[in-house]
Parts: sequence; C-alpha cells; structure tokens
Amino acid sequence: MLTKNSHMSYSDRQIIETAIENGSTKQAIATTLGKDKSTIGKEIKLHRFLAYKCNLPLECANYKRCKHERYCTLDCSDYVPFKCTRRDKSPGACNGCGNYRSCRYDKYRYSAFDAQHDYQMTLTSSRKGINATVNDIKQLGELLLPLLKKGQSIYSILQSHKEIKLSEKTIYNYIENGVFQDVGVSISTIDLKRVVRRKMSKQKRNTYKPRKDNRYLIGRKYSDFLIYMEKNSDAKVVEMDTVYNDISNGPFLQTFKFREYDLLICIYQTVKDSLHMLDGILLLEKILGKEMFEKEVEVILTDRGSEFILAEEAEIREDGMRRTRMFYCDSMASWQKGSLENVHLLVREIYPKGCDLHALGLTSQEKANLISIHINSYPKEKLHGKSSIQLLHFYNEEMAKRLHDFGITEIVADEVILKPYLLK
Repeated sequence: MLTKNSHMSYSDRQIIETAIENGSTKQAIATTLGKDKSTIGKEIKLHRFLAYKCNLPLECANYKRCKHERYCTLDCSDYVPFKCTRRDKSPGACNGCGNYRSCRYDKYRYSAFDAQHDYQMTLTSSRKGINATVNDIKQLGELLLPLLKKGQSIYSILQSHKEIKLSEKTIYNYIENGVFQDVGVSISTIDLKRVVRRKMSKQKRNTYKPRKDNRYLIGRKYSDFLIYMEKNSDAKVVEMDTVYNDISNGPFLQTFKFREYDLLICIYQTVKDSLHMLDGILLLEKILGKEMFEKEVEVILTDRGSEFILAEEAEIREDGMRRTRMFYCDSMASWQKGSLENVHLLVREIYPKGCDLHALGLTSQEKANLISIHINSYPKEKLHGKSSIQLLHFYNEEMAKRLHDFGITEIVADEVILKPYLLK
C-alpha cells in the first residue's frame, strides 16, 4: 500500500541516499519504501544541494572540443546543452556517479543527514513566524503580483489557485508586514483591492520573517571565493555593499568598489531590498555594456545582507548566459572586503553617521555621482599620489568614457570636497 503523504523518517532518507549511490531509479526507491514515485522525486529535488558549480558560462556538452576559447554564447554554432539523466531525471542527484570526479558540470548531492536536519528545522520554524523558505515566499509573491495588479482580490485568487495552501488572513499578514518585499517582490497594501480591517496583531514584524534559507550560499561562500581566485588569479573583483543612516526611510547608497582601479561607484537607492539591489547590478551592466561588464565585473564579493540574496538572478541573464559570479563573505567578517570598507571611511566624511541624509542633500543619482566623483578624484598615497580616476584613464580609457557618459567625471585635486556641504 502506498503512503503518498506520510512523513519521511530518517531511516527512509538513509535508504534514499544509499539507493541514489547505487543508481536506483525513483520508481525503484518508491517501491522499496512503499511510497509514491512523486513523493520520492519531491524529496530528492527539495533536499539535494549544489556540491560543485560549473565554471563555464554555459553548460555546453562540447566544452572539451571548444574552438572558441570557451567564450560561450547561445548563438554559438557548436553549443549543445549538457544533459544528464542521472542528475536531472532519475534518481536526481550525483551520489555514486562513476564520472563524479572528472565531471565539470553542476553537481548535486543528496544527504540523508542534511535532509533530516532541514526537515526538523522546518518543523521548529513553523512555530516561529513563517513556515516557508525565501524561495517559497518569492514564488508565491510572483504568482500574486500580476493578479493583484489586475484588480483581483486575495479571495478570488485563492479560489482560482487551489495549489496555494495558505489562508486569506495569512496572505494579508504577509503583505501588511512586508514579507514579499523582503524577498524582492514589490507587493504592498496599495496593491490590495481592499484592505481588511482587523485588530493589529501584538506580534512584532520580525515575527513574520521567513525561515532563513541559506541555499543561495551553496558554492558561493568565502572559501569558494578563495578557491575560485586560486584557479582564476586574473579575475577582476568588485566588492559590493550598502551604506545608509536610516534603515526605515533611507536613502541608501549601493556601493561598488573595483579592486583593479581602486574605483568607487555609488548607486542611489530609495529602498534596501533584494530587488532594488539587483536593479543596481543591472544598472551597472547597462553603464558598462554587457561585454565590458563580464570582463570588469567577473566576480562580485559582498556580505550576507538580506538585500543581496538574489545571487542566481544576478549571475545569470534571462537568456541563460552568465553575467558574473557572486560570492559572500563569512558572517561578521567585513574585513574580507576590506578595500570597500576603507573607502566607506571617505564616504562617511561626506555624510557622517546619524545625520538626516535627505536634509543633507542625498536625494538623487546625480548627488550619488558627486560622491563618486570627489572620492575617485582624491589623490591617494597607496596610488603614489594619483587618483582612482587617473588610474582608470591610464588602464581603461573606454571604461572611463562610459562612466563619464553616466555622469562620473574627473575633477582636479584642488576641487575635491570631502565634507557634508558637498551635497547642498
């Protein structure tokens, strides 16, 4: 008798892990455990993890015979998408594969121990706010947003989408407490057909934070960054962070520090969430152009702030092409991107901590450009008296021209101002 909806035990998961290593199919595993094939498939897909990330821009089956210096594009006449039945279909993970050591494509593994731990964390977190991962909330938000924009109510959406297992009240709670905005989906109460009037919950907003989903860190931790740089010592690294004084009202500066030129680019933001920070990366790509961006921003190193969780969207374009690679510093280790932290000291001379940045004059991208201009034109001892913008002109005149077109120009040293009145 099949037990399609019963919970998996740790012993069940150990059997699944062993079966995957032996190359068993999902159907064979399901028969052994007396469960439905779809249950086994969902278990493996949900709990497998990325153990190795492919270094190629695209997973091309012809990469060993590549005649184009492995500069992969979808338009390449030799491009053949790599397919792996064991990884992508059945059983759905790479444990026990005879080609595991030599394979250079994305590799996924299933661990009974990790799967059980993840399951237990889900049970625990179900009593602490939202019983859902960041990805779950993001997918729900992306389903709701276009329907809300059409004027539909939460009730009508739930009637049409029975796959949503949440109550109307729960979804209203998510919206009112900014849960969707926290994961980069811009749903707010203004999108609602009508706001349900009810007594405010005594719970604080942080009760409604989604269960922390660290899967975006897989293959992107600081240790992975060091390994990548050891293999690609010429890769150009850009450090990224956010600087602000008022986390509730902003404004915010999304900062990019180009290690190669000791150069700072500040992007003005009104909201500190993952969607806006992704937009900042896309704006930087627009400024530089795709080809230059891929060359100059091969790697982005940032911290583990919740505004930077959209790593996959930042790395891969909609057409499947790789844009960049993102890595994350260890927790409480800002020194790992110390180059950017040092330049933030200059930013803080222009707007000190605690001051009202709106009143100070930080109100637009043009004002953010002023900060970039004056800091980049400031002569530095470590550059032997040269400025970052002078260094950029010397090594990459085309990039300097594109920044000039965006509004980041060079000024003479005597005109540099590193005081708050710069923004007035």
